Amino acid sequence: MQGFLKIIPLFLVIITINASTALAQSEQSDSQLAGEYFRNNQYEKAAVLYKKLYEKKHSHIYYNYYLHCLLQMEEYRDARKLVKEEMDRNPSRERYLVDLGYVYINEGKTSKGERLYEQAIDELSASRSEVMDLANAFRFRREDEFAIETYLKGRKLLKGEYEFHYQLARIYQNLGDYDKMVQEYLDLIEFKRSKMRIVQSRLQSALNEDSRGKISEALRNELLRRIQQFPEKGYYSEMMLWLAVQEKDFESALVQAKAIDRRAMTDGRNVFRIAGMAASNKAYEIASEAYNYVINNSGDRYMRIKSKVELLNVEFKQATAGEVPDKERLTDLENQYEETIEELGRSKLTLPLMRNMAHLQAFYLEKVDSAITMLEEAIKLSGNQNEQQALCKMKLADILLFSGQPWDATLLYSQVVKSFKNEPLGHEAKFRNARLSFYIGEFGWASTQLDVLKAATSKLIANDAMELSLLINDNMDQDSVSEGLQMYARADLHLFRNNHQKALATLDSIGNLPNAGSHALVDEVLYKKAQIHIKQGNFDTAARELQQIIDKHPDKILADNALFELAGLYENHLDNKDKAMQLYQKLITEYAGSIYVVNARKHFRRLRGDQVN
Repeated sequence: MQGFLKIIPLFLVIITINASTALAQSEQSDSQLAGEYFRNNQYEKAAVLYKKLYEKKHSHIYYNYYLHCLLQMEEYRDARKLVKEEMDRNPSRERYLVDLGYVYINEGKTSKGERLYEQAIDELSASRSEVMDLANAFRFRREDEFAIETYLKGRKLLKGEYEFHYQLARIYQNLGDYDKMVQEYLDLIEFKRSKMRIVQSRLQSALNEDSRGKISEALRNELLRRIQQFPEKGYYSEMMLWLAVQEKDFESALVQAKAIDRRAMTDGRNVFRIAGMAASNKAYEIASEAYNYVINNSGDRYMRIKSKVELLNVEFKQATAGEVPDKERLTDLENQYEETIEELGRSKLTLPLMRNMAHLQAFYLEKVDSAITMLEEAIKLSGNQNEQQALCKMKLADILLFSGQPWDATLLYSQVVKSFKNEPLGHEAKFRNARLSFYIGEFGWASTQLDVLKAATSKLIANDAMELSLLINDNMDQDSVSEGLQMYARADLHLFRNNHQKALATLDSIGNLPNAGSHALVDEVLYKKAQIHIKQGNFDTAARELQQIIDKHPDKILADNALFELAGLYENHLDNKDKAMQLYQKLITEYAGSIYVVNARKHFRRLRGDQVN
């Protein structure tokens, strides 16, 4: 008997657990079914279930769904009763005054509803959580104007303890009131200087969605006003500098950076940073002006030396970026390199100058021996700086390949691969080595190396490897086309050596092969010829080559490249904006999956006259 009595409590526990499980499963089932009715706008069926769930649990979630169903069914009396019952359970929750007012407004009694809204705001106490709770209640009912009023009342009540800048800025943004949004964010920086980075992050997100430029305009205008009114508050100039960088307006950014430097005596560090950004975005004139400013004004010797080095790098990029490099300018640049290296001395600091000077001498000034001597010295100077040494070795390998010494070049590339096996520098060296194998016709070996590089962490290297691999694999297997691939590789090597005429002659020879018009290489040949003509400044001829790809080979892999390149020629060199717009539009509509679509859309909108950041 005693054993039986011991079993009874355990039996009751099991029954209780099973009953609780059954209730939970029943609630879950009702909730899922109610949700399905709700999503299908079957509010009457949903209301029955939500009422049942709410009366069992009084969950705020079920309350909101049930209230929404009643409003959709126009059962306003039941809706008011529901809100008042919830209000009785939570007498200190002003948010239910919002719900009651919302019911009246839905009923058509707007004045009565808004009086309840105002009552809720009037009854606010100096509590941050209470203010945010009420404001969120208004926002949940999409009553943003009353949410703003709530935050402004809370600001007064809390007397500077908390200003609700974030919350107000977000509401103003939703309402499209960008002037007030900007004011709130800038006031937050005024209130707490340490919040500048957070403000910049939030503004950056807003600017990314600002397709019409309204937010950037409001921010610029307000910053200008505050800079003029409060010139002593340097953080507004810092914000103006930040905005200019976001918009890649490096001219304005440089103006602000100089102003900050003069006021804060930063030895040109901000200006140096802007110079680097401008150079990366090919705004070479601005970059040169910035580096010259640092050279002439910084009290930091190291900053001046770095600026001299970077200024020559900018000059080098400018001199070699044009379609037809100016020989006189390149010779002048060589003299500048020699003078600067002489002034600063041959050291680890001037290794970048020595590399660029060697490139200039070998590839543009026919001074290969001088270039090789320069780099051999640079490799010795680099000492234990493995990365600098590797860069010098790769440049020397490039020059050896350029001068017809591929086996010496591949040895140097391989040394860099071994030293930086799983790093971007090693991937770059491996790609150059694979490209070298391609140049000399070792297609199988090149393809094997490129297959490894397709998974490289560097997106640029992976893309280059993919393109060259596709070129080889699409043309290597057919005997009738292998000869064409060998000729194409030779043409590419001629182009690498800056021998444009030999490259063009070799590419033209591919057209004389049997069945030349059906070769898989046909679009590659046309595209390569167009690139050479662009380098030579023969834009009309380049346009004809690209147009052939578009007209005769629209399904080839380079068709979208040709469209984008041709549109750029008409936009920038052939003075036909309408034609450029037509081509950009064709690319957008007919090659929607192309990597060029985003940029094509920007160019199209800019040509159409839209404001594009």
